[in-house]
Amino acid sequence: MPESIRSFIAFELANDEIQVRLMDVQRQLKETGANLKLVSPQNIHITMRFLGNIQPQMVDRIHMEMEQISFNSFHVEICKVGAFPTIRNPRVIWVGIQTNVDKLVNISQQLESHLRKLGFSPESKAFRPHITLARVRTGRNRVELVGTLNELANHMFGVLEINCLKLKKSVLTPKGPTYTTLNEVCR
Repeated sequence: MPESIRSFIAFELANDEIQVRLMDVQRQLKETGANLKLVSPQNIHITMRFLGNIQPQMVDRIHMEMEQISFNSFHVEICKVGAFPTIRNPRVIWVGIQTNVDKLVNISQQLESHLRKLGFSPESKAFRPHITLARVRTGRNRVELVGTLNELANHMFGVLEINCLKLKKSVLTPKGPTYTTLNEVCR
């Protein structure tokens, strides 16, 4: 049996200025001394759907369904820093998306419908578009981290063009995941 592929569908951040601003925020978060696992700058993206492990023969079928998604290129504003579940109890630190959120939600809903045809179970949580910057490993220096998160709450990063939906392969390594694009649909 062929080896399964850990995969997800996402929009990448193809904007160097935003990338630099996100890395600056990551630096500020790290300076708090909190125990964080930062997302590598080249891996920062907007996850539209985590697929988990798929069989290699599913790659083309998923790509065919992705081609059925109706969307045109559009722009979103990248802004605000927050945390799941809350800023006072951060586990995942994220950057928000403003403007045209409804278009991302619509793409997510279309993906759900098309992926169900292939046997994928529906997502258990409502889609909330965001960009993950870091995961909090422990409570070390939480007060400092929360203070920095509050300072960055309304930070603006810039405008991002959304135009290429990508099926990504994720290989977990001791140094962190490495992502490879398997297929894409660009508009």
